[in-house]
Amino acid sequence: MNKKTLTYIDHFHGNVQPASWEALGLGAKYAGEGGCAALVIGEGVQELAAQAFQHGADQVFLADHPELKDFRFEPFADLISKVAREYEADVLLFPTTTRCRSLAGMAAVDLETGVLVDVTDLETSNGDFIATRPIYAGKLLAKVTCDAKPQIITTRPRAFSTPEPDPGRSGEIIEVSVDLDPEQIPTTVVDYATREGGVSLTEAGVIVSGGRGTSNSADLEPPGDLDEEEAEIWKAHQGFELIQELADVLGAAVGASRAAVDADYIPYEHQVGQTGKVVSPDLYIACGISGAIQHLAGMRTSKTIVAINKDPDAPIFNLARFGVVGDLYDILPPLIENLKQKLDK
Repeated sequence: MNKKTLTYIDHFHGNVQPASWEALGLGAKYAGEGGCAALVIGEGVQELAAQAFQHGADQVFLADHPELKDFRFEPFADLISKVAREYEADVLLFPTTTRCRSLAGMAAVDLETGVLVDVTDLETSNGDFIATRPIYAGKLLAKVTCDAKPQIITTRPRAFSTPEPDPGRSGEIIEVSVDLDPEQIPTTVVDYATREGGVSLTEAGVIVSGGRGTSNSADLEPPGDLDEEEAEIWKAHQGFELIQELADVLGAAVGASRAAVDADYIPYEHQVGQTGKVVSPDLYIACGISGAIQHLAGMRTSKTIVAINKDPDAPIFNLARFGVVGDLYDILPPLIENLKQKLDK
């Protein structure tokens, strides 16, 4: 197949979302002699152009301008649509990140086409793409296509492999003219709120998650001056400390169910599920998570699922490869100690 593919490289101040390279690898796979191009937008991002060549791009459209230092939807979407038109792209690829979900939709409006969203597999038929994506909270997989051009596709992180970068590859850099009037851009970035660093949920190969069951141990004795709700939260925090310790040993990210987030056990950025982050790690360890449909929608594509729950009838066991019935407070401490010995930590 010879398609002109254009892949948007999603980054924050030069730190690329790894899913961008997955999408670019897909673009290179299907481009053939049609041409594989990448689009990099920002300020001082020439280094990203070199990285894009190493990951398979033949051409890089580079929009480098001081007004593009901070991500804003309106100018970024306008530039993406402009380049897609001028390049006459057959396929426009995005990683399914928070920013790119909106960018893909805005570009589709500008280009009068559709979007195949959160794609987990891709095949071709008669020169057109047929995409596989989960529907009904991940219970079914649908095959969808788009007749309009360019076909816009967003790829689920970790659903596709990332080709090994070739340091010797290079290509053509095409400077994109940027004519921006700051007064015409309706949004302004005032400041950023930074949070403590950790392993990114969407990029993690291993995730350890906790649910409402982190507060259900009868053996824990909370301080006597706490009311019932405060005692429950105190217990849950002890559970999430164990989960964090296990995650640290495994080099994993910490996730949570919506029930745990709603109960103020852990901040929202850890939420996995239909209204949180959708993840596809190699290993997902669910601790005290019953397995509500909303949560399963966000992690059912994990390659191996391990469930730890006191309730032997918890729905999570229907999806898990391995299940342990018991109190996470009894199971996690010896597991952590054994892993530390095995991994020499």
